[in-house]
Parts: sequence; C-alpha cells; structure tokens
Amino acid sequence: MVRSETDTRPSEARLRLLTTATRIFYAEGIHSVGVDRIIAEAKVTRATFYRHFPGKEDLILAYLQGTDQAIRSQVDTAIADLPASDAVRAVAASIAQGIQSPGFRGCAFLNAAAEYPDPGQPVRQAVLAHRQWFLETVTTLMTRIEENKAEPAAQHFVMLRDGAMAAGCLFDPAMICETFLRGVDGLVQIHATRQPS
Repeated sequence: MVRSETDTRPSEARLRLLTTATRIFYAEGIHSVGVDRIIAEAKVTRATFYRHFPGKEDLILAYLQGTDQAIRSQVDTAIADLPASDAVRAVAASIAQGIQSPGFRGCAFLNAAAEYPDPGQPVRQAVLAHRQWFLETVTTLMTRIEENKAEPAAQHFVMLRDGAMAAGCLFDPAMICETFLRGVDGLVQIHATRQPS
C-alpha cells in the first residue's frame, strides 16, 4: 500500500499539542506543567491527547526530539560550505543568536537534565543522546582544523557553550555572548596552531 502525504504528516491536533507543550515546558519547566493545562491550551480533548501521546513522558520525549531536530538543522545551516575554523565560529554565532533571542531561558536539554537526574530515565537518555551528537559534531569540526587533541578542544567548546547558556538567562545576554564568542575564537586559534605531541 502506498502512503499518501497526509498519512505521513502529523495531525493538526498532535502539532498543536506539541507546539503548546514546547512553549510551556521551555518557559516554565517540565514537572511544573500538567497534562490538563496542555490539553486546555492546545484546545483538544483528553481522548485526543492520549490518542497521540500515551502519557506525559511520551510528550516530553517528542518535545526533546523536536528541539534536537531544530538544533541539528540550525547547526547544519551554520556550517554549510564553510572551512572548519569558520564553521566552529558559525556554530558559536548561532548559539549566541539564540541566547539573545526574546524568551531565552537556557538550554532546553540542560533544563530537562536538571529535572530528570536518574541516568536510566528515558528523558535523561534523550538529553545525553543530544549532547553526544553535539560533542561528536564539534569534535569532527575540530579534527578538520587540527587532528591533535581535537576531542579535548571540542569538550572545551561544549563547556563554553554550557556556561554561556546558563549565564545568558541570568545576566546581560549581549555581554555573555561577547565573552562566549571571544572564548571560542581564542579556542579555535589555539587549536589551529597545535603541533602533534
């Protein structure tokens, strides 16, 4: 049987539920928001919610999956057709742009990790999978700049990013981004001049 385009697209109700949950989970946290509120704000019935998401955890995982896909797309766009050094800087610039956007409330994955500390929990696993992908992506870029010590350089980038994401919603985002971008630029310069040990 051939599937039509409408068979593969999510239903309007599912999209409304996911859009509503994404907005509220990011703005207010995951544990503090109940299914009833999401159902009410998405303007769907309880039966419709459970037809699309067997439970709240399924909705949370869909929220994180959507966020992961958006970040992957953002990174792919930032690094397209750029030399590795410029690509690393472009990823940092895209992060800085997000930090300075209205309603910025930190990293959705770090926020979720704070609410789900159990390493075996599916939400925590989704967070770790996203972070592993991001680290591997930056490691690949750092390897293209200079293979020697590319992984520690990538870990350094991720730590700079985490710090900027945490501080960006607490202090002046412009100042935080300037500091972050300067740090990434210095990291790229140092990494590019490393000699094999």
